[in-house]
Amino acid sequence: MNIIPVIICGGAGTRLWPVSREAFPKPLLKLADGQSLLQKTFLRATRVASEKEVLVVTNRETFFLTKDECADVRADVSRVGFVLEPSARNTAAAIGVAAQVVREEHGADAIMLVMPADQLIEDEAAFGVAIEHAARAAREGQLVTFGIRPTCPETGYGYIEYEAHPLPGTDAVHKVVRFIEKPELRVAQELVADGHHLWNAGIFCFTAETLLAELQCHAPGVLEPALAAVEEARRSTASDGFSVELNADRFNEAQDISIDYAVMERSDKVAVVPCELGWSDIGSWLAISELTAPDPEGNRIHGEAELYDVGNCFVRSDERLIGMVGVHDLIVVDTPDALLIAERSRAQDVKQIVAKLKRANHQSYRLHRTVHRPWGTYTVLEEGDRFKMKRIVVKPGASLSLQMHHHRSEHWIVVSGCADIVNGDKVISLQPNESTYIPAGHKHRLINPGVLDLVLIEVQCGEYLGEDDIVRFEDIYGRAPAA
Repeated sequence: MNIIPVIICGGAGTRLWPVSREAFPKPLLKLADGQSLLQKTFLRATRVASEKEVLVVTNRETFFLTKDECADVRADVSRVGFVLEPSARNTAAAIGVAAQVVREEHGADAIMLVMPADQLIEDEAAFGVAIEHAARAAREGQLVTFGIRPTCPETGYGYIEYEAHPLPGTDAVHKVVRFIEKPELRVAQELVADGHHLWNAGIFCFTAETLLAELQCHAPGVLEPALAAVEEARRSTASDGFSVELNADRFNEAQDISIDYAVMERSDKVAVVPCELGWSDIGSWLAISELTAPDPEGNRIHGEAELYDVGNCFVRSDERLIGMVGVHDLIVVDTPDALLIAERSRAQDVKQIVAKLKRANHQSYRLHRTVHRPWGTYTVLEEGDRFKMKRIVVKPGASLSLQMHHHRSEHWIVVSGCADIVNGDKVISLQPNESTYIPAGHKHRLINPGVLDLVLIEVQCGEYLGEDDIVRFEDIYGRAPAA
């Protein structure tokens, strides 16, 4: 069977703040083994792809991060396609555009296996068996979802009620009776006890044609803009893959609705495969903590910590030593610019902090102190009245845009690597311990011509130092002329 895995890589993961942020979303979160959730999903996808091809739907702004994450793992894959969304319009639009791309590339009967980029599956052998059952039902026109047999009355998941007897011609696929929103604890206990309810995993299997037909029937406000966005997309191809950059005007017209609300709860073709996969959607720090073995006091530590009379706590720190005395049942997550402290029982409420930060337009809901760009990273080291210091790392062969600032001048000092610099009408090369000065109003560009990272220190001076004081004249990454 021609199975094309489709990875939906979106969602800020607000319950995993301060590690997950809008410009560095949840799928990029690294686990204790050094792999990100996206990388684990990508490797899983390559193992089930019959054509050794994977399609990834991601945001245009995080495309370079998503592509790098996939490229950094050794995977048995011949081609990777990327569908680039100009904005977030929820899962119905994301899956709709993916279905159209799959239909164009592989035909209407191609089977899509749609997977979120931020889940863990421990039993991949069982997952493979479930996919086989789902794919056979998908060939018969079913919209198949994967349901996880519940192990506890979880209130953070949606539930699926299903008929006891399998569909004719199958022994493991059942008709869905209804979907149930995240229930309160009493209801969740009843659903788990009756044996006919499953957790909704958000994993789907169907042919491209079936999904598009059901969208046309139940959600034309999603489908028609999605098709137009693909038709008017900007495309590029290479030997190892392709990208489809959706037309922003068309895509932004799509209804903002989930695939569950748009189709799965309305169609009469919906079926479910009950599974036991060792599945987790890593939806909170409580779920993350369960991935680390506890010490005798029930504490789970990721990083460096010294504890005294502490019990049942989760501590994550990537850089600093954390000391804790006489506390219990806490979640502590430390990053260079933000610290989270929460009761374990309130892990789901972390998203409320992010909502408050967003309303206040505080940059920590969106950016880390180290900010990723297509060419590398920059880290704000210190800032004050009329000055800002950054550590800039430019990847080998990469370059910043040809740009200009109205309100600030910049001093660049090379620490390691080599730099080619456009500064007004001059082009110069700098080695370590050499520097240059760029006045406000000068066109300039930073290029790394070497094979090693270029590291430099930038000192900005001026009356306004915001990141939006950038006018771009040329950019190899296709970003807007003005930021």
